[in-house]
Amino acid sequence: MEHTTDNDRGSGPRIGIIGLGPVGMVLATKLREAGAEVAVVVRNGTRARRIAEDGLVLEHALEGHARGITVVDDIAGLRDLAPEVLFFATKTYQTVEAAGEAQVLNSPGLLVVSAQNGIDTEQMLAAAFGADRTLRMVVNFAGSITGPNSLRVNFNQPPNYLGSIDDSQSGRARELAELLTRAGLRTEAVDGFELLRRSWEKTILNASLSALCGVGRLTMAEAMDDPDSRELIEQVISEAVAVAEHEKIRFPDDFTRRCMRYLRRGGDHFPSLAVDLIQGRPTEIDHFNGKIVEYGRKHYVRTSLNLTFTNMVKAMTNKNIISRVPGPVGDVFRRILDKGFTEKGASPAMYRETPCYLGVDLGSAFTKFTVTDGEGRVLFRYGLPTLGADRQAVSNVMKAVSTHFRIVHSCATGYGRKHFGATDLVKTEINCAAAGVQHHVQGELNIIDIGGEDIKVIRCDARGEVENFHMNDKCAAGTGAFLSEIAERARIDIGEMSRMAALSTHDKELNSFCTVFAKTEIMNWIFDGMRPEDIARGIYLSIAGKVAKLRLAPGVPTVMIGGVVAHHPYLRELLQGKLGVELHVLEAPQYVVSFGAALIARDHHRRAAARTDTAAAPPKAVP
Repeated sequence: MEHTTDNDRGSGPRIGIIGLGPVGMVLATKLREAGAEVAVVVRNGTRARRIAEDGLVLEHALEGHARGITVVDDIAGLRDLAPEVLFFATKTYQTVEAAGEAQVLNSPGLLVVSAQNGIDTEQMLAAAFGADRTLRMVVNFAGSITGPNSLRVNFNQPPNYLGSIDDSQSGRARELAELLTRAGLRTEAVDGFELLRRSWEKTILNASLSALCGVGRLTMAEAMDDPDSRELIEQVISEAVAVAEHEKIRFPDDFTRRCMRYLRRGGDHFPSLAVDLIQGRPTEIDHFNGKIVEYGRKHYVRTSLNLTFTNMVKAMTNKNIISRVPGPVGDVFRRILDKGFTEKGASPAMYRETPCYLGVDLGSAFTKFTVTDGEGRVLFRYGLPTLGADRQAVSNVMKAVSTHFRIVHSCATGYGRKHFGATDLVKTEINCAAAGVQHHVQGELNIIDIGGEDIKVIRCDARGEVENFHMNDKCAAGTGAFLSEIAERARIDIGEMSRMAALSTHDKELNSFCTVFAKTEIMNWIFDGMRPEDIARGIYLSIAGKVAKLRLAPGVPTVMIGGVVAHHPYLRELLQGKLGVELHVLEAPQYVVSFGAALIARDHHRRAAARTDTAAAPPKAVP
């Protein structure tokens, strides 16, 4: 789908940009300001709309505001533009895959430009498109994304350098450099040999600080302020210079001193590689310090510090290291990295390209995450204890999901939905529960949802829409919280409770639903010598009695969902006896509400896309 804010897209060259991080945002803004017709690939629906409506905004060290940028949601969507120049501003580890997708854009006059940091990044494009059509740009600016369409440019130290890697397209490289310079992004056109030297120079600057900042959790300013880290930085640079000299790349005698002066102006922020490392994402270390090590081995030059930083960064992002991280953050990475967890026969990598939808159920006891594809197939589920989790743990799960799946729309529901600003929309758990169940069982039905602190009975009509619902009173009697507290007082392992109750035929149930009084009653049972199995069944009987008092529409299917039935299957058997009906329990019932939220996000996104397409369609001719 395509979005644009302006019928006048520009009269200059047609330029497509793949990768809309800080580099891509700057290039798109400045090229558009220079009069080019610009299209960008944006996979996030919310971000795409903001760019289409308000354009791109640069501030601080480099300012700009560009409207009229075309936004497409995948690389193939650039075909309508028929780009003359295609900038790759992706991470280096994404380049080969992106270049493969971009083959649909290939034409005899197309030029491709690597606007990426690192050594040999242009070679990946040359392999796909040919060296005679490949340019390289060495950028000397960086920034931090502050909003869906805004960037704070932290530093801008021109000039940037642009050139044809084999000098066959020097004229067109010069035209592009002039175009960028006219818009205030000063860029010099250089020949292939100078371009190589500048790319090594920039990589040495990046390699000197990025890995150190990531491993040490230091900003650039903090690293440069510390004398011990400055010594490490100088040694990393010296190793790289020695390797470059064997590649016939010469630097001035005072090069190291110039590098240190340049790095002191870097500012109090984290380099891009450090941010990726800290946030658990893949890094570009192979094209930074890793390339210096690779060329060092070629010439038998020792690069001990570069090797150390390369291996440390790889170890910190290695799947086997992540798999040993304890707790919920480790769990979510283990589940995402497990190929068997996603749809059978599919590779997790494909979901970084496939449109996916996220539902987040912020319940009173657990926060549940569900990711689906466009067909409603569940790709990922995860639950995090609400009361035991800090905001960082939830943030880590969201980052892991966004890294491994292309989330185009998301929905939050549950108790905490109004205080959760990380999704595109919010819906009540009533609507999400109905949507999740109706995906499996269509038409009229009753839904019994026993959660952490409430019990809901939802009535759906023949169209599958919510007709009405009933809830228990404000007391938490009969809910998951009640069950947990009573089981704890009875000293019954909550995980064994269902199995124990199934061994009993005892019919005595708790008389009190007040947690305080119920605990006292439980103690009396214990003092009377009641068996743990009988106590467990008595607790379930009291909950079943509470649920049975809520009104169910007769003669229609009844489905049970929620965490209580997921972990206490014996409750279903007791309830069937109390109600006299068959109760259906869906797979993973505790995730049905978050699953429904993901489906609602999908449907909302599709309706919005349909409205946009309708609005963009030309009016019909009047006969």
